[in-house]
Parts: sequence; C-alpha cells; structure tokens
Amino acid sequence: MPVYEYNALSIKGKKLKGIIDAESTLAARQKLRESDMFPVDLMETSSGEKQDIPYKKSVANPFKRVSQRDVSIMTRQLATLLGAGIPLVTSLVSIVSQTVNTQLKKTLAQIKEGVNEGKSLAQSVSHYPGIFSPFYINMIRAGEASGTLDIVLERLADFNEKQQALRGRIKAALAYPIFMFFICSAVLLFLTTFIVPKITNIFDEMHQTLPTITVLLISFSGFLRSFWVIILLIVIAICAGLRYAFRSTRKGQYLWDKIKIRTPLIGPMVHKMAVARLSQTLATLLRSGVPLLTALAIAKNVADNNLIADAIEEAARDVEEGQSLSTALAKSSLFPPFALQMISMGEQSGTLEQMLYKIANSYETEVESGIMIMTSILEPIMILVMGLFVGIIVVSILLPLYEMNRLVR
Repeated sequence: MPVYEYNALSIKGKKLKGIIDAESTLAARQKLRESDMFPVDLMETSSGEKQDIPYKKSVANPFKRVSQRDVSIMTRQLATLLGAGIPLVTSLVSIVSQTVNTQLKKTLAQIKEGVNEGKSLAQSVSHYPGIFSPFYINMIRAGEASGTLDIVLERLADFNEKQQALRGRIKAALAYPIFMFFICSAVLLFLTTFIVPKITNIFDEMHQTLPTITVLLISFSGFLRSFWVIILLIVIAICAGLRYAFRSTRKGQYLWDKIKIRTPLIGPMVHKMAVARLSQTLATLLRSGVPLLTALAIAKNVADNNLIADAIEEAARDVEEGQSLSTALAKSSLFPPFALQMISMGEQSGTLEQMLYKIANSYETEVESGIMIMTSILEPIMILVMGLFVGIIVVSILLPLYEMNRLVR
C-alpha cells in the first residue's frame, strides 16, 4: 500500500504535516477529510529499495538525520509492545503515530507496509542501511528465527543506550579541556594581535634599542597581523588534505588507524575502546543466537579500526578451519593477553558470552578512568602553558619600560 506525505489544514486553520497510507491519492485525501483535515499538498513517497535514495540525500541536512537515540527509543517501544503480546504490524502502526522524527516516521511506515505484504521484519529493515546497521539487521533476523524478537529488541535497545551513554561520558570528560584550549588560544591571539601592537608603538616613537625578546614579540605580532588570512587558509588546506588522505585512501585509513593505536596516552585508550566495543557486540550477537562466524563478520565492522577488522577476518578463517577463537585471535598482537585469557576460559567453560561482557565492562571502566586521569593532567598543563606565554608577553613589554625608567633616573 502506498505511503503519502501530506500538508494539511485543521478545522481551526492550523498547518499540519505527516504521512498516511492509502490505496490511492483519492483514498488518502478521503482519509484526511474523515480525520477533519483539509489536504493542501499530497505526495507519494517511494517504497522498497528506492527509499534509500531520499535518505542518502537527507544526510546532507543534519536536522533530518535519524540519530541512534531515535533508533534506540523506537526499538525499546517496539520491544515493549511485542512483549505485551501485540502483533508486529499493529505495534509498528502505533510507533509510526508516535514517532516525531520525519525521516524515521516515513521509514517505519514503509517497513510496516513491507511486513504487511508478507516480508520479515529483518528483510524490511535491510532496505535502509543508512539507518539500521548490519549488526541491527542480523540481530532482528536471529530474533525472528528463534521466536524471541521482543527479547532481542530489548537487548538491542540496551546495547545502543549503553554505547551512547559511554560516548556521552567520554565527550563530557573531554569538553572542558577542549573549551579551555580554544579560550586560551583566543586570549593569546587577542593579546598578540591587538594589545601588543598598541603598547609597542610607544617604543617605535622613542627609537630606543629594544631587548631581543621584545623584538621577537613585535615581529611575531606583525607577522600574524599581516598574514593571518594566508595562515588560516594554509591551516584549512592542511586539515582538508590530511582528512582526505586519512579517510579517502586505503593506505591513509590504515596509517590513521595505526597512529590512533600507537599514540602515547591516547593510543592505549583508543585500543581498549575498540576491543570493548568488539567484545560487547560479539557477546550480544552470540547471546541472541547468531552463529560465531556470522557474529565475527558483523563485529569486525564495529571495532572502527581496519587493523583490528583484518585481524578478526583472519581469525574467522582460522575458526572456520576448526581452531578455537582464543587461539585464532592470539596470532595477532592487537588483542591483549587479558582478553585472550578471558575468551579461552569462556570457551572451556561454555560461558563465552558472559566472559565477553566482562571484557567489555572491564575495558570500558579502564577507558573512563584513563580519560578522567588524562583530563585532570591536561587542565593544569594548559593553564601553565598559557601562563608561560602571557608571562613572556608581559616580560617583553616590561623590559623596555624598565630600561627607560633606569635611563631617566
């Protein structure tokens, strides 16, 4: 059944927007009139695979994107409705009417139509890779196959919310140092380009020999004032070039992933975060009934690191040949001994999922602690560096004034 986007007026003249499903344009208009709405504009949205195209276009507009938070809320609602014994189509109809995000609302309406036509939920969801990840789709497929879709959806919602909460805590911890960095940079730039020239003009008028540090400060200030546009363009060009090199080329992606892991202080945390995300994903998939090889194929994309993804792919081939997961992963130096030992214990005791969850929780805790320690160290360092630069500026200005005062005496 086609789905239509409409713009309509209520009885009181209020503008209304939304979507509606009907057999034809005439039937859609009739439905709207029966709901005391007067259609102004009615446009059929494409169905099936074609729906991917408008979504991809909408990615350019950040206000129309479907966030993971929206997906988590929708997943939680669907799990609750199915757990209460409400049929899938009826549950989807209820969620469509409650969804605020326009893009997600249209997508859910199309998914509902696909299910209504006899497709499975996993098949219907798979037409929208821009919104639902392979992990999400395979989890739903496993839930439908095992008859535990409501439980799997609940786990999906838990997984997404936990990942969002962790990212939120990390962003909150890094927010203050980043804010301090920009404030310090702005203050120093203001002092160098506006305050210093006004004060040093006095020295130029006196034609006095200036200390070396003052001469350097004046030269640096003049250079910034004269060439700040060129400097800004060069910085933008370098950033754009590095971004293209690291994101658009295969070698660049591998180099960037290697830099992220091996950078002092930050590298170990990035590494542990990737292993934690991988373990959490793998545990959730296995717990939901997804076969190990399929779970490894899905989980390798969640690590967000090409080096780890290649190691997982190589391990999957070894597992397929009959090796244990711990033995296969041990061939790579990217997996810490602690994680390998926990996986080995899980395989021997038949509690692999629980051990993977413990690995994820352990490393997530370590990452949070590491970030807190790093930020607590960064704050005084940044204040010290700013104080040092301000001190240099003050000394550069005071030295000539002191010499002038001594000559006068």
